[in-house]
Amino acid sequence: MKREEKSLVIKKLTAQLTANTNIYLADISGLNAGATSNLRRACFKANVTLEVVKNTLLEKAMMASDKDFGELPSVLKGNTSIMYSETGNAPAKVIKAFRKKSDKPLLKGAFIEEAIYLGDDQLDLLVDIKSREELIGDIISLLQSPAKNVISALQSGGGKLSGILKTLSQREG
Repeated sequence: MKREEKSLVIKKLTAQLTANTNIYLADISGLNAGATSNLRRACFKANVTLEVVKNTLLEKAMMASDKDFGELPSVLKGNTSIMYSETGNAPAKVIKAFRKKSDKPLLKGAFIEEAIYLGDDQLDLLVDIKSREELIGDIISLLQSPAKNVISALQSGGGKLSGILKTLSQREG
């Protein structure tokens, strides 16, 4: 690869790193062509972008990016694939589901909304991360819960109150 080509790849990677808030680094080495194709298909269905990258070029792109990747460049050894997603836990779910059939891909590290996760042992934690939309839904349901309880109490109480009044009016009559 010529110097100009490397420069273009670094610029492209830097732009992708800047544009994405959820970045996973994985090792998919050892997967045969069929398994790699299945992984790419699973990523596509989950709206996850998967690319194989050169470690040195990715490291230079990380340095050129405005983000602080902390210790993440330290995992750039061996084969590295990068996964981008709009949802923080989507790549982790794809990896976990795929590993039911295979021992790969291995999670090297992840950069999720400026938090850094290193090592394959972080996979279960990453699967459980809630997306922004899920968190907003949880907050809305928590806010709605007290109002629903008040409305429910008023509705059931109203029926009881009218029943009591009806009974009292019939006794007087």
